[in-house]
Amino acid sequence: MPIIEQVGAREILDSRGNPTVEVEVALIDGTFARAAVPSGASTGEHEAVELRDGGERYGGKGVKKAVQAVLDEIAPAVIGLSADDQRLVDQALLDLDGTPDKSRLGANAILGVSLAVSKAAADSAELPLFRYLGGPNAHILPVPMMNILNGGAHADSNVDVQEFMVAPIGAPTFREALRWGAEVYHALKSALKKQGLSTALGDEGGFAPDVPGTKAALD
Repeated sequence: MPIIEQVGAREILDSRGNPTVEVEVALIDGTFARAAVPSGASTGEHEAVELRDGGERYGGKGVKKAVQAVLDEIAPAVIGLSADDQRLVDQALLDLDGTPDKSRLGANAILGVSLAVSKAAADSAELPLFRYLGGPNAHILPVPMMNILNGGAHADSNVDVQEFMVAPIGAPTFREALRWGAEVYHALKSALKKQGLSTALGDEGGFAPDVPGTKAALD
């Protein structure tokens, strides 16, 4: 069985230059995997809570507390568990935290461990992650959603909606779906230039023109 032997964690920087948690998991069979936790620019009141350090360091966004939670509490709780029982591992993490919003240990600590365990188990089984998680019927990739226009907390503009996305529904293959999305993205850039609008990018990579509001953005 792919038993969890070691769990490590560190603070790294994400694509925005903000600290986040990276977790490493080693199994007794020699398999090793790591996972970095994503983080959004805005979070809703009902979302799981990230554990941040506060203070002056990194503008209060440091994650040393979350890293320590992994090393001091989570690691001892999951070492010895079988990595191929994801439900067991995740339930152990939830029980250890004991809060409805994961605020004690931090969702960034919990998610990092869960992700790293699943990747290690997939590698141990010599399966791609999607196949390991989805089982034998996981043979259809989901429709990609392309973020083409940013507003709200993701851009300095008058647009309230945070993300405008297109989904290439009906594309015969994932390759074609990706091409459709890319072509729409570049067509939008050309249209914005023709109207004399900015093609600067927002927080999620979509364009962030300063238009009067959401309706203007949709138009």
